[in-house]
Amino acid sequence: MSGPCGAFVCASLRVVREAAYVGLGFVMSGGKLEAGVARDLEPAVEGQASERRTDRVVFGIAVLLALAFVVWGAVATDSLVSVSTAMLISTMHNGGWAFVLAAPGCVVFSLGLAFSRYGEITLGKEGEQPEFRTVSWVAMMFSAGMGLTLLFYGVSEPLAHFTDPPPGTPAGGSAAERMQTAMSTTLFHWTLYPWAIFAVVGLAIAYSCFRRGRRQTISAVFTPLVGEKNANGAFGRVIDILALLATLFGTASSLGRGALQISSGVKEVGWAGSVGTLTLAAVTAGLAIPCVAYAASGVQRGFQRLSNMNMVLATSLAVFVFVEGPTVLTLNLLPTSVSSFVGDLPQLAARTESTAGKGVAEWLSSWTVFYWAWWISWTPFVGMFIARISRGRTIRQFVGGVILVPSVVSLIWFAAFGGTAISLERSGAGISEVSTVENQLFAVLREYPLVGATMLMALILMATFFVSGADAASRVMGTLSQRGALEPSRNVVVVWGLLLGALAMVMLLIGGGGAEAIDGLKTLAVLVAVPFTLVMIGMCAAVLRDLRGDPLTLLGDRRTKAVEAAVTAGDDQYGGEFAIRIRPSDASTPHGGNDLEAPARLPGSRGPCPAPVADRKRTAGRDGKDRGA
Repeated sequence: MSGPCGAFVCASLRVVREAAYVGLGFVMSGGKLEAGVARDLEPAVEGQASERRTDRVVFGIAVLLALAFVVWGAVATDSLVSVSTAMLISTMHNGGWAFVLAAPGCVVFSLGLAFSRYGEITLGKEGEQPEFRTVSWVAMMFSAGMGLTLLFYGVSEPLAHFTDPPPGTPAGGSAAERMQTAMSTTLFHWTLYPWAIFAVVGLAIAYSCFRRGRRQTISAVFTPLVGEKNANGAFGRVIDILALLATLFGTASSLGRGALQISSGVKEVGWAGSVGTLTLAAVTAGLAIPCVAYAASGVQRGFQRLSNMNMVLATSLAVFVFVEGPTVLTLNLLPTSVSSFVGDLPQLAARTESTAGKGVAEWLSSWTVFYWAWWISWTPFVGMFIARISRGRTIRQFVGGVILVPSVVSLIWFAAFGGTAISLERSGAGISEVSTVENQLFAVLREYPLVGATMLMALILMATFFVSGADAASRVMGTLSQRGALEPSRNVVVVWGLLLGALAMVMLLIGGGGAEAIDGLKTLAVLVAVPFTLVMIGMCAAVLRDLRGDPLTLLGDRRTKAVEAAVTAGDDQYGGEFAIRIRPSDASTPHGGNDLEAPARLPGSRGPCPAPVADRKRTAGRDGKDRGA
């Protein structure tokens, strides 16, 4: 950039840079910048929630409602399933559009914050370092978020979309076209959108807790909208009870699915002749013991080590499938899947009952809309846990880490396992004809060498993901039960862990070792997502209001106003040719210290930008000394 405009812009940028350097203790010609802002940049995080008093109202009501659903399922399983299914169908038909709008809204909101001026704000004290290393941070996100479900759906979903393409896509197309459709649809459900949903809630909680010094609860995020009294009163308790129920039902359904898959694996390796209720009970009870042990060891020691082990095992299993499977196909699927996803994204995001033809309503209810509702029901659990482990990161680092890194890992995982399953299906292995989807992962592993070792590795990985997911959910429920305590009481965490395992076990036993009761729990979790969609919208409004009043935001506004005032004053007094000077705020030494100058010239002025005569003399003398130094 050249000419008057370029000179003026460069001068202004230099002024802003120098103002950022001395802005906390100095004044600028044309506008004052108060030193008190430095104190505002240290939020009162020392007084944040650290007490461990149990909120008996929240805890008691949540436990009673959970027990009521368990009793209902035990006494009348068919009634629970039929009622919840009818409610789900009605919700999907009448409110599916809300989920379709909410999911991309979360993407826009989170990425918008990351690339805005708020992106540099720290989720904690100014200058505070992250609590966990980046590798451990990502590993813990996966262990708490999608670890167990990725094992379950890594083979089954791409294969399902390949054998039965979504409505509105060419069902009779070539195998290559159906593979691209399958991968783009799977990535749509598992990468950018779900992690953006988690990021919105996690960011709001982390900012409210670590930056503003409030309790680590979802209700506390609403303080700037409804006031502290209402956020801590009945209004806030209703929100926290909903969060507890969503966490309990959503996690129990995921753990139940995991128990079914582990039991199938036990049968595949020959440790059990059949998978019945006794096998399921033994598996669930056996996993509950290490879950309680890790819950009692603390997040930094127990969960971090377990998450790192999960990452090593998952990487090892993925590398084995990549090397032994169709390696070239997997490598080709990486760019092809991304390209298909980006190209199909407008159609995927806008697909509704009125635009995609016959059968799309039922398909959306079973897949896309159901997924958005399911991810939203997970947000209290995953969002709060991600917030807990993200202290010290900036908003930009948080959004980039929570959205982009898991999305890339999910892409690699589905390309390896989904691509391998589709390749085997095309060669006639009949993976899709396996009796249950729980067995499809083991059916893929059976096609390659070291069957016993890889199946054992998969079983161990499922078990560790089961334990880490239950552990994280227990901590979140303990935090919600104890008024947002950062480190909830071990006794409370252990109680929630036992209740979580017991709920999954009881519902599996009620279903006779099948998935019907677990589907009922999953449906209940999705139904809780209906009011939580409104809660998430409120959280977005609350965090925006908080960010506008953040000390760092106010400091930036004051800097901008100071520069504008200085430029305006210079233009009025010197006709567009002037120099902006920064000096100490002490009035007793008006020309002392190390003055900083930035020559400025308004567009339309001629020649260099001379300062007033007296200032030029002082400047020349000072410049001579500087050069001599």
